[in-house]
Amino acid sequence: MNSDIITKYFPNITTHQKVQIESLYSLYDEWNKNINVISRKDFSNLYIHHVLHSLSIQKLLAFKSGTKILDIGTGGGFPGIPLAILNPDSKFHLIDSIGKKIKVVKEVSSALNLSNVSAEHIRADEHKGTYDFIVSRAVTAMPEFLKWTHGKIRKKEQNAFPNGVLYLKGGDLREELSSIGQKVDVYEISRWFEEDFFKEKKIVHIY
Repeated sequence: MNSDIITKYFPNITTHQKVQIESLYSLYDEWNKNINVISRKDFSNLYIHHVLHSLSIQKLLAFKSGTKILDIGTGGGFPGIPLAILNPDSKFHLIDSIGKKIKVVKEVSSALNLSNVSAEHIRADEHKGTYDFIVSRAVTAMPEFLKWTHGKIRKKEQNAFPNGVLYLKGGDLREELSSIGQKVDVYEISRWFEEDFFKEKKIVHIY
């Protein structure tokens, strides 16, 4: 599996960003032998199921310079690391409650020279800090996730979308979202990517 799928949808990335994205396969392949951050059965789909899925957020919103983003439950670094590659002037803080996954995040970020990425082994409800956006890939049910984000969204805004949560999730979300007392917009990822994998996948913007 090669990274051409990324340049197909993001033709304007720089040569340096292309090299960083191409490097993801060998880096995760090596780390995945020791620490299972991506299902071994799914590893051949790294670029579609993990990298491109993460970058759907980029299709919705290109972060302005200086934007601060928190990635909760990042696992091996998704969506944070692909987004950090395409947004070198934004700051990404990736957290997870599993220490060995954060070790992978730190090592991959270091290998790619991603100076805009920091990582921390901590539970989301224990982390202190405020951000423009909080991103995540379906780590838990939405109401529970929103408890973790309480008090972490900055009030001052600088992007085209209101500050808030950008949550990647699939399936029918109507029941899950019905109890949320905040503004919610749902975007079908299939509007940008034609692969079957994205048919049920969505970005949920909560603000």
